[in-house]
Formats: sequence, C-alpha cells, structure tokens
Amino acid sequence: MDFRKRLIVTFMIMTLFPIALLMSLGCIIIEYQESVMQQAYDTEVNTLQALQNPVQVLNRLTRGIYNELRTVTQNEPDSLLDESFLQEMNDRLEKRQAFLVVYKDGGIVFCGNDDIFSKIKDSLPEYGSYNTNVDGGLYVNGRIPYLVKQQDFLFSDGENGSVYIISDVNTLMPQTRTSLIQAIGSVLIVFFITGLLLIVWLYAGLIKPINKLKRATRRVKEGDLNFRLEKTGEDEIGELSEDFEEMRAHLKTEIDTRIQYEEDLRNLIGNISHDLKTPLTTIKGYAEGMLDGVADTPEKQEKYLRTIRSKAEDMTRMVEELSLYTRIDCKSYPYHFEKVHLRDFFSDCIEEDGPELEEKHIKISLDARLPEDDEVYADREQLKRVTMNIIGNAVKYLSKESGKITITLLDEPSYIRTEITDTGAGIPEKDLPHIFERFYRGDSSRNTGKGGSGLGLAIVKQIVEDHGGTIRAVSTEGEGTTISFTLLKVHRDGKEQNAPKAAKYLSGIKE
Repeated sequence: MDFRKRLIVTFMIMTLFPIALLMSLGCIIIEYQESVMQQAYDTEVNTLQALQNPVQVLNRLTRGIYNELRTVTQNEPDSLLDESFLQEMNDRLEKRQAFLVVYKDGGIVFCGNDDIFSKIKDSLPEYGSYNTNVDGGLYVNGRIPYLVKQQDFLFSDGENGSVYIISDVNTLMPQTRTSLIQAIGSVLIVFFITGLLLIVWLYAGLIKPINKLKRATRRVKEGDLNFRLEKTGEDEIGELSEDFEEMRAHLKTEIDTRIQYEEDLRNLIGNISHDLKTPLTTIKGYAEGMLDGVADTPEKQEKYLRTIRSKAEDMTRMVEELSLYTRIDCKSYPYHFEKVHLRDFFSDCIEEDGPELEEKHIKISLDARLPEDDEVYADREQLKRVTMNIIGNAVKYLSKESGKITITLLDEPSYIRTEITDTGAGIPEKDLPHIFERFYRGDSSRNTGKGGSGLGLAIVKQIVEDHGGTIRAVSTEGEGTTISFTLLKVHRDGKEQNAPKAAKYLSGIKE
C-alpha cells in the first residue's frame, strides 16, 4: 500500500472508526440503561430524553403517584393525616428521587426529607397559587433547583390542605449519571483503541520496515554485503527496499568482481613473470654468448640471432594478447562487421596455415555441412584471431607424433556452428569448466612448459559473445577436445534483423 492510500486509511481509522465504535457503544449503553431504569422505576424511560430534558423525566416518574394522591384528596382527604399511609407514599417517591410534604391550614403535617425541605420551604407556592390542572409540575430554579407538584384540597373538617411532591433536580437518577460516566469512559476507550490500532499499523507498515532498512544500511556501512533484504511491501518503502537490495547486490558483484580481478591480475603478473623469465633468460644467454665470442662462426651467429628474434616475438605476442584483451574487456575494441562466407573463409585459413601445420605432422581438414550461399556477420580479423587461437591451443597440446584437426561447419536455423576438433591430450575434467576464464591455466600447462598468458581462450570467448554467439568445449582426456562456437547467420531474404547488436552499433548495419 503506497503512502497516499496509507494516509487515506489513517484518516478513516481516525474518523470513521471512532464514530462507528462510539455509535455502537452508545446504542449498547442506552439500551442497557433504559432496561435498568425501567426495572428501577417501573416505568419506560428514554435515556437520551433523560439527558436532554431531566425535568420531563422526573415528571413522568412521579406522575402515577401524583394522580393517586389527587384521587385521595378528592375522595378520602383525611387519609393524608394517616402517618403510615404518608410514609408508604414517601417510600415510593424516594425510589423516584422525590419526597412528600403535606400541609394543613398552613402547618406541616408530614415531611419526607427535612434536610432539603428546610432549604426550599420558603420558595414553595402557597395554597391556591398553583394551577392544579397544569401537568408536569412547577420547576423552581435556585441554589437547589427542584420540581414541585402541588395539589390543594379541603380536609373533612373544612380546613385547607396542600400536598407537595418535590423532586430534586440536582440528584438526578443514578442511572443517568452512570450513563454519562459510561459515555465518557467509552470515548476514552475508543480513542485508546484507535490510537493503539494506529500505532500497531504504522509500526508494522512504516517503522518496522524502516528499522529493517536502517539495519541493512548499517551492515553495508560496516562492509557486510553477505545478506539479502527482502521486499517489505508494495508501497514506497517496499520500492526503496527493492532498490536498496539491487544496489547491495550490484555493489557486492562489483566488489567480488574487483577482488577476483585483483586476484586474476596477481596471477597474470605471476604467470607473465614466469613466462617472460624463460625467453629473457634465453635472450640474455645467447646475447652473452655472442659477446663472449662463443658464436665464432657465421652459422652460429645466425642461429643465435634467430633464437633471440623468436623469443622476442613470443614476448611481443604475450604483451599484445594482454593489450587486446584489455580493450575487448572494456568494450573499446572497434569491430568491423561484414558478411562473411564461412566456407571460403576457412578454406583460405587452411590453405594459408596448412603447410606450417604439416611440417609439425598435423593434418587439418574442413567439413562444411551447409549450403553454398550461407553467410554470417563477423569481423574477419577477429574471426581469424578466434580460429588461430583455438588451433594454436590445440597444436600446443597435441601429444601424439601425428595429430589431426578438423573444422566442421553445421547449419542451424539462425546460426552457423563451427566445431574445431583435435586429437590431442584432452582437458582434465576439473579444468574444463574454467578454460574460458581470463588468466586461467590448468596445472598441466605449467608443468609441461606450454606456458601462455592464460588469455587466449578468454579472448576467443569475448569476441564470440560480442558477435552475438556462444562458445563451449567438450573434451575427453587422452582422446581430444572439441571447441564449438556459433555465429549469427545472414537471412537468405536479405533482411538484416539477425545482425548482432555490436554490429548494428559499431558499423551502422540497419534493420
């Protein structure tokens, strides 16, 4: 969930959720209090009405008893002189937050609550000043507000009498007070629950992933990249975590590559130092021989000079391979792609290099299993280098008195596959997966004195991949090795869409 949606949900939690919860709790409280008040006062009472208009509720609570007393004053007025009857009526009124007062000829006959009565007696309406036909009673406001219902009558002896039902407004129904307390408590509970939900939700959605990202950042700062940061969600923090993980993985790859490169560079320096030592020693020895007069005949001098030149050429070749690989590896080598007819190309290679190989008792042949007009996209010079590096590597390890190298061309839907097979000593199984790695040389190459910079096949692999092809090797020790690579084929309909990306970029071939 992105931040925009999260803010909307937060707003809804802060507003709609408390409202809904308060309404639910309010309904429960009201229903409960109405039930309690109905049982307590034996009458139906609306809680909201009790809160909004308590006087009206007090009026309803005492209405039944007031009507009974009116009937008594009309039919049996002298009953209001009976102490037990008056006490019974007062007990009933006390349950409704009221009490009874009876006057006879200006004197008090009965008072149900002396404490409150003493504070309000002076404000009670006198005999004949109150309209007994008005329902609801008279509300008197003051230090102690109260609701009074008065009924004037005549006793049997003709004296004036008044009966009062007085309800103290300050001492409202306990259930009403309880309702207010419960309402306030409900509000506090609702806001507590809402705050708790927001804290939990924000912690799970924001604080927790931020802390996780913070710990990951600290680990990177300390140089520890050997971990994986999982994506925490679909919001901005999740995207940030994903970007952070990509950065960490890229950084780790770069560091691992740099470490491997430095290790390879050390190996290269060691290899080159070892391989340059032999020709340099030879050159130095033959040069000293000439200076010391050992080569005292023209024939010896010529032999010494040829040896010096041969060793110098070997050293030059090593330096050139290193320079070439650096340029290819940095993507700065200027390829010149064109359409190449492979059958003719390899025929020319065999014709050019065949005599030299025959002098070494090595037979080379071409087996072209493809149509006459099949062509590929390639840089002729670099394709020549690929071929010569593979053949040169094969010649180096041909351990038999007479060897054989076969170049096979195979037609595939989008590629032409070239297989160069030799009958040499083969490559050990443990070395085979690494032969295309830069600076890699198996132990056998060092032990047998074959030497080399360890860049030949790495250069071949990089050139083939820059041509849009792939390369692999299959070998059996004691039987020989086959190195095969593919090159993108020119479509016979003349379209150029099969050209490798490098060709399109560097030589302007257009689709």
